[in-house]
Amino acid sequence: MSAGCCHNEEFDGTSPVFRRALWIVIAINAAMFVVEMAAGAAARSQALKADALDFIGDAATYGLSLWVIGKPAIWRANAALLKAASLFLMGGFILALALYRAVFATAPDATVMGGIAILALVANLVSVLILMRWRNGDANVRSVWLCSRNDAIGNIAVFGSAGLVALTGTHWPDVAVAALMAGLFVSSAVQILTQALGERRHAAAHASAGE
Repeated sequence: MSAGCCHNEEFDGTSPVFRRALWIVIAINAAMFVVEMAAGAAARSQALKADALDFIGDAATYGLSLWVIGKPAIWRANAALLKAASLFLMGGFILALALYRAVFATAPDATVMGGIAILALVANLVSVLILMRWRNGDANVRSVWLCSRNDAIGNIAVFGSAGLVALTGTHWPDVAVAALMAGLFVSSAVQILTQALGERRHAAAHASAGE
């Protein structure tokens, strides 16, 4: 990747190419949410359901990112703050489901888990490759990259947990992966929150100076 693609920290998404990329990735994520949530219910896999929530969260994130492109910096920073809050909430929800499953669950269907995890991984790798050149933009743009990265990591983890479920015959690997994914959501939320707050302060100071 060239230096010109990787070091433009101020890129705000105002590019027709970036917009088209977002629309493609939105379609991929929405379709995979439906597939993976249905598979998670059929396989009794909390990790698959957690990853499905990541897909729909990403689709909503990308839609919000499209909406604020070209708007004032304060709008984009506030949108990033909203997305950080949604990641915090999703992380907490997934962790709660993982804890519930730790007490009230049987081993999921490892075959379904593994097959769907491979399909989801392919979808997410395509998304990651599409968005990689814009991974260092402003908080709004960066949140798109972080969500895509989370998906790819989550799919690898789900695939690994499927193998461990098959080996151990227990639900604990599935629970552990769901908990780890919750932690990944929170970590990404903190990164987006920190950058967005900085950009919000900068935008407010710039607006005050212009008065």
